[in-house]
Amino acid sequence: MSVRNLQHLFSPNSVALIGASNKPHSVGVTVLHNLLGGGFAGVIMPVNPKYETLEGLHVYPTVASLPTAPDLAVICTPPATIPDIVTALGERGTRAAIVITAGLGAVKDREGVSMKDAMLTAAQPYLLRILGANCVGLLVPAMGLNASFAHTGALPGRLAFVSQSGALVTGVLDWAKSRGIGFSKFISLGDSADVDFGDTLDYLAGDPDTHAILLYIEDIRHARKFMSAARGAARSKTVIVLKAGRAPEGAKAAASHTGALAGADKVYDAAIRRAGMLRVFSTKDLFDAVEILAHTRPLVGERLTIVTNGGGPGVMATDALIASQGKLTELSPQTLERLDAILPATWSHGNPIDIIGDAPVERYRQSIEVLLQDRQADSLLFIHAPTAVVSSAVIAKAVAPLLRDAPQTTVACWLGGDAVAQARDIFSVAKIPTYDTPEDAVHGFIQIVQYRRNQELMMQVPSSVPSEFTPRYAAAQAVARDALSQGRSMLSEPEAKAMLAAYGIPVVETRVAHTVEQAVSAAREIGFPVAVKILSPEISHKSDVGGVVLDLETAEDVQASATAMHRRLSELRPEATLQGFSVQAMARRPEAHELIIGVTTDPVFGPVILFGQGGVAVEVMDDNTVGLPPLNMVLAHDMISRTRVSKLLAGYRNRPAANIDAVCRILIQVSHLVSDIPEIVELDINPLLTDARGVIALDARVRIRQPDTATGLERLAIRPYPKELEEWITWQGGPVLLRPIQPEDGAEHVTFFSALSPEDVRLRMFAQMHALQPSQLARFTQIDYDREMAFIATRKKINGGCETLGVARVVADPDNIQAEFAIVVRSDVKAQGLGTALMEKLIRYCRSRGTREITGEALTQNAGMLTLAKRFGFDIGPDFNSETTALRLDLRNDTADIQKRK
Repeated sequence: MSVRNLQHLFSPNSVALIGASNKPHSVGVTVLHNLLGGGFAGVIMPVNPKYETLEGLHVYPTVASLPTAPDLAVICTPPATIPDIVTALGERGTRAAIVITAGLGAVKDREGVSMKDAMLTAAQPYLLRILGANCVGLLVPAMGLNASFAHTGALPGRLAFVSQSGALVTGVLDWAKSRGIGFSKFISLGDSADVDFGDTLDYLAGDPDTHAILLYIEDIRHARKFMSAARGAARSKTVIVLKAGRAPEGAKAAASHTGALAGADKVYDAAIRRAGMLRVFSTKDLFDAVEILAHTRPLVGERLTIVTNGGGPGVMATDALIASQGKLTELSPQTLERLDAILPATWSHGNPIDIIGDAPVERYRQSIEVLLQDRQADSLLFIHAPTAVVSSAVIAKAVAPLLRDAPQTTVACWLGGDAVAQARDIFSVAKIPTYDTPEDAVHGFIQIVQYRRNQELMMQVPSSVPSEFTPRYAAAQAVARDALSQGRSMLSEPEAKAMLAAYGIPVVETRVAHTVEQAVSAAREIGFPVAVKILSPEISHKSDVGGVVLDLETAEDVQASATAMHRRLSELRPEATLQGFSVQAMARRPEAHELIIGVTTDPVFGPVILFGQGGVAVEVMDDNTVGLPPLNMVLAHDMISRTRVSKLLAGYRNRPAANIDAVCRILIQVSHLVSDIPEIVELDINPLLTDARGVIALDARVRIRQPDTATGLERLAIRPYPKELEEWITWQGGPVLLRPIQPEDGAEHVTFFSALSPEDVRLRMFAQMHALQPSQLARFTQIDYDREMAFIATRKKINGGCETLGVARVVADPDNIQAEFAIVVRSDVKAQGLGTALMEKLIRYCRSRGTREITGEALTQNAGMLTLAKRFGFDIGPDFNSETTALRLDLRNDTADIQKRK
C-alpha cells in the first residue's frame, strides 16, 4: 500500500476516540483533551462502554453504536482488543486509524499470532490504513486536529515533521513552539506497522500545505519503496533527514574488509545522499537547514566570497570553509582592481575581503556591489562585527536590499548581542539567512552545497546493462554455482579473479597449484618474478598468517616459500585446510596507489559498493566511502571525490595523476557484476593498483550464498535503467528503437521539443511554451523507473548520432492502480503510425506491471489524440463544452486487447 485512504488520516471530518477516559494521566483522557482543545471543527465521538458522557460529549459504548462511520479513529485500548476494534471500524466504513497502544508485537493469541499481525489482517479487507502502533499520534494544526497524547500542541506552518521516536516528537514540539516554528503535519510513525516513511513521503509530496519535509529516522524497512518515495518528494520539496544510530557495531562479523568498513550508518548516509535529501546531525541543524534552503536561491556553483570588517572573523570563516572541503572564490583581476579603487591601501587584497573596521556605510555598499558583479563569485558570506564608527542597523538597512536581490546565494553573520540585534531583525525580514558566528554561517553554506550535490546525484539513473563492455554473465554465474554445489561459501582467489575477469576487470595472471611442485611449475610457466599465496577456505586475510610472499625470482625461492607457508599455517591455524597455492605474475608498478573496491550486502538496502584507500592497513586508514548500485561515471567520480586518497590520485610533485576514469569503470563493472549475480554477498578487490597506465586487481575475495527470492535487480534499492525493455521496430522502411528515456537524452530532448510546432506544444502541454526549462528537462528525462516510464522512439541520423521522433509517457500512482499517460510525436512525422507503435508499447508495459487502468486528458481540439484513443478502445468522456476530454482504458477489460484494435 501507499497513499490509499491517507486523506482520511490527514484530513478527517470526524474522529472517533476508542478508549476515551476521564482517568487522570491516562492516554485516553489526554487524547480527548487534545482533541477538544485543538480547535478541531469536525465531529468528535468518544467510545467507551464505561461512560455515558465525557467533557460534555455523548459517549458511545461500541463502534457499532456510532451514529456514522468516523473518517478517523484513534485507538488507545489494550493490545488484545485492537484486532476486533479494527474489524468493527472496517465494517462501519472507517478507512484510517491511529493506534497509540504499545506492545502489539509481544501479545499473541492462542495460535501464536501477534496482535500486530492480527490487526493488519483485520484492516486488509477494508484498506483501512493504520498509523502506529506505539505512536504519539498525529497533529494537523491548520485544521485544529491534535489526535495525540503530546503535552503541547503545534503552531500552524509549512513544515511537515515525521518521526519514528515518540520522545523526539514531544521534544521537538516543545522546542519548535518556543521558537515560533509551525507545522503543516506532525506525524509520529511509532512501529510503522502499516503507514511508514514511504507512504508519508508520497502523501506529503503532493500536499499543497507542505513546503518542506523533516524526517527523524531510526531505521528503514522497505528500501526500494523508501528510495522511490524519497526521490519523488525530493524533486519538488526540500527533504531533510536527522538519522539516529551512527555506531558501526552492525558490521562486526563481516568476512571481508568491505563488510567491516561499510557500517550501517555509512549506508544510510549514501542512501540519503542518493535520494536527493540532506542529512543533518542535530535538531538545531534540522531547522537551520530548512531556513537556509528556503531563503536562498538555487546554487550555481560552490565558490564562496567572504566580505568582512574584521580580519579575524574572515580567517575563522575561511578555516571552517576549508575544513569542510569548501572552496574560496579566486577574485578576478578586474574585481581586485575595482576593490583597490574603493578600499584603503591596507585592505586584505584577497578573499576573504577585509574592508577594515572603520568602514563607513558607503564602503560596505560599494564593496558588495563589486563582489556581486564578479562572475566567479557563486555565493557571498557577509560578516560584520559591531564598531563605534557606524551603527550596525544602518549598515544592515544599506546592504540588505543588495543581498536580498542578488542573483547569488547570500548568507550573513552578525557577531555580537544587543548591538546587532536590530541588524539581525532587518536581515530576517529580508529573508537573508543570518547566523551568530562565522563557523555557523559557513556550516549553513556547506549545507546548501551538499544539498545541491545530492540533488544532482538523485537525477542519475544508470543503465542495468553496460554499454562500455560486454560481460560474460554465464561464465561468472558458473563460478558461483560450481562453488555452491561443492558446499563452499568462499571462492578461492583464482575463482574470484575469474569472476572479475568475466566482467572485464583487469587481473594479474594467476594459476592454481595443489602442491609445492605444481607451484614451482606454474611459476616457470608464468615467468619470474612471481607472488605465491596460500589457498585455504578458512583463511580470509592471507597476510595474517604469513600466507603471501612477493617478488620470488627463482624456482628455489618458490619452493622454499611455499614450504615455509605450509609450515606456518600448520603452526598458527592447525584447523585450517591447505588446498594449495595461487601463483601469479608480479605487477611491477612502483608509482601505483593501492585501492580497495568492494561489495557488501546491507540487510535493508541490499548490495552496497565501497571505494577507498586499500592495502593491509585498510581498516586503520578508514578512508572510504560507499554508494548504492547501479553506478555511472558521475556517481563513480562522486564516490572517489569523497575520499582523502582522491587527492593522491590527482598527482603530486613528480608523481603523475592516476587514470581516474579507469577506476570509475571498475566501480561500474563491479556494480553490474553484483547486480547480475545474486549469489554474491561480499566482494573485495584489495589491492587494486592504479596509476597513469590504468588499473589491475592483485587480490580478490568473494563470499557467496544461495540467493533467496529477492534475486537479481529486485535486491537493489534503486531500479536501474531497464535495458530489457528496448525494442527494435520497422517504421517507414527503416529501423527505429523504442526504449526507455535516459538522463543522457537531455540534449536530444531539447532538439525534439524545438521540432514541435507551437500548436503541437499547446496540445501536449495545454499551454504555449517556447522552450523547456532546465527543471522541466530534468523531470522529463531523469525518471524513477520504479514509478514511471517514458518510451522514446529514436533512430540514427545520417550524419551520426540519434534523433528522437516521439515520446510516450506514463506515471502510475504509488499503488499502481491507475496510470496517467501522454504521447507526443514530432510534428514532421505525424500520422505515419509512430503514435500507434508507442501506444502499443505503453499498454504492453502497463499490463506487464499489473496496472489496472490508464487515464489521460486531451484538449477537445486534439483530434489526432482522440482518434488514437478510440482506436485502442479508450472510454472517452462526454464533452460538456469544456476544454478537455477525459480518456480511460480499463486494462482488465478484454476490449482493451491490442489485437482487437486491428
